[in-house]
Amino acid sequence: MGLKDAVLRFLEYCELDKNLSLTSVRMYGYYLEFFQSWLLKNQGVKDYDVEKIDENIVRNFRLYLSHQYKNPHKGDLKRQTQNYFLVALRSFFRFLIRQKLDVLAPEMIELGKQRDRNIKFLLPEELEKLFSIVDTKEVLGLRDRAILEVLFSTGLRVSELVSLNREQVNLDSGEFGVIGKGGKARVVFLSKKAKEWLSKYFQKRTDPYRPLFIRYSGPQIKKELTDEKLRLSVRSIERMIDKYRKKAGILFRIGPHALRHSLATDLLTHGADIRSVQEMLGHKNISTTQIYTHVTNTRLREVHEKYHSGNK
Repeated sequence: MGLKDAVLRFLEYCELDKNLSLTSVRMYGYYLEFFQSWLLKNQGVKDYDVEKIDENIVRNFRLYLSHQYKNPHKGDLKRQTQNYFLVALRSFFRFLIRQKLDVLAPEMIELGKQRDRNIKFLLPEELEKLFSIVDTKEVLGLRDRAILEVLFSTGLRVSELVSLNREQVNLDSGEFGVIGKGGKARVVFLSKKAKEWLSKYFQKRTDPYRPLFIRYSGPQIKKELTDEKLRLSVRSIERMIDKYRKKAGILFRIGPHALRHSLATDLLTHGADIRSVQEMLGHKNISTTQIYTHVTNTRLREVHEKYHSGNK
């Protein structure tokens, strides 16, 4: 089977049989089509038999990602990003084996060893600076403050946040359901502050549009304005947070995910158990939640100081 046809069939399988989200299917498509383009160019052919893809080809692809390819916007690829390509290839070959094709065993594609992740989170005083720097006299500022408060309160991924509609968010109960990665449902919770700022934002909104957060710039011709065209984008929220980060004098770069990390840090610091944090964040595996070692390590020190006989 040719590589082009195999990739197409795999993406159809992901969408129809595995019922993955369109975002996941698009990402698989990106990684595999990138590999396809590299391989066909490297071999000087228009297509390539998937059964001829061997360990040497995959190794050369890894070397290309590691040493030659540079993202036009972000430069060299981090090891974690390189691994995303390899994970996609593994899933692709597993699918091909189910199709009774004699292809490279997925286990032969080893992922690059990663260093421990450097988690960016904000301390309470930094969060206070970030939130208080927002000018909330106008609806735009109210929206931005509400976004920051909701991200910190719920730990939502930014993609989950932008997809929300107003009717999904229950201000009375302060909780609502979201569908996260892999179609996994979970409940998230609004703090008193998040409810307060969302309420203020809703009071200022006079529009009929459904999205929880809408943009206030760009084309304003009425016939062009639909729910989806007005919905605030992931990139807009990233830019907004970076703008307030600079105004607040926070020297290191942060994005929406830093507020998710800050929630986990806040919960663990104040005594939450790691299983509860795992559930709130929607992590499939507890190992993902255990990246917050900067918190657990501090608590281990406290336990040592309190209980070790040498400290008596």
